[in-house]
Amino acid sequence: MAFEREVEVAKLIVQEAGALALDYQRRGVTAEMKPDESPVTAADRACEKLIVDLIAKEFPEDGVLGEEGANRESRNGRKWIIDPIDGTKDFVRGIPLWAVLIGLEENGQVVAGAAHSPRQGLLLWAGRGQGAWANGSRIRVSERTDPKNAVLAFNGFNKAGVDRLSTRLLPWVARFWAVRSLGGSVDAMLVAQGQADVWIEPNASPWDLAPLKILIEEAGGKFKGFQGEDSIYAGNAYACVPGLEPYVQELLER
Repeated sequence: MAFEREVEVAKLIVQEAGALALDYQRRGVTAEMKPDESPVTAADRACEKLIVDLIAKEFPEDGVLGEEGANRESRNGRKWIIDPIDGTKDFVRGIPLWAVLIGLEENGQVVAGAAHSPRQGLLLWAGRGQGAWANGSRIRVSERTDPKNAVLAFNGFNKAGVDRLSTRLLPWVARFWAVRSLGGSVDAMLVAQGQADVWIEPNASPWDLAPLKILIEEAGGKFKGFQGEDSIYAGNAYACVPGLEPYVQELLER
């Protein structure tokens, strides 16, 4: 099956990186601020190095792009996109809502990926045409069609990109059965598992999104940029169950 080996390798690597991050966390971590004012720790850098080294060993022709600066040109049209610790603010504060993210892009499309939230004991993976899985069980998005019965996950009402939605955001949000804001990757993983129904990410980089796109799509959901882009490079994203996409577009298309 296509990408079966890549998925298996991604699963192993995110778990190794997760174990390393936990080891750093047990010893205590402090964060520095990057130029964009997002935090980074020694654990982020060590985990990215581990991931890049393991990918180079398994797939030496593939390129890499990592949040903490890893950037190796691809020699075959394939590129691994890495967020060693998605949710560094949570990681630093001891909140268990962080994850290791790895996605494989081939000719501009994400075709495989894995997401591991060590403190939740949660491992999700997907490959093009293989479906989406969580801890060994097949997962599917929900069949909700009405926001009054649906859970919205919104990543950061204080983020850049929210301003242009602000005048209509609260009335739109108010129609949902419940609203959560747990952090980007965890929110998206809830949608893929059928536990939440809409995820809004107002500001994100490719490494925040790569494996989440394939997870959502292989679970039967929709994943796009705010302007309808089929891309992880739009700078923002939404994911949702098919039955709620028209309601998401009500917020984004005005």
